[in-house]
Amino acid sequence: MDDTQSTKPDFAGPFTSVPVEITVSVGRARPLVRDLIGLGENAILTLDKRVEDPVELFVGDQLVARGQLEELEGDQDGRLAVRLIEIVTVPDGKE
Repeated sequence: MDDTQSTKPDFAGPFTSVPVEITVSVGRARPLVRDLIGLGENAILTLDKRVEDPVELFVGDQLVARGQLEELEGDQDGRLAVRLIEIVTVPDGKE
């Protein structure tokens, strides 16, 4: 059994096969418009995170988890993945 299968909750129902898009955020930048306009090829945009900092996983605009980026090996060599390190508790009734 691989890591993705080991801690799956046992849910049943018609919505379990609906795909959900997850956005992974590695950081944010807040440049001034004048600086943004001046960006060109090979420009560097500094983010508010370090390489070793956790990434954030969002469904829509809701933060749902944090994780560490990893590079896959084998037949998926070079592809990125996220190892979950924290599941964020969403308060009931929050929209």
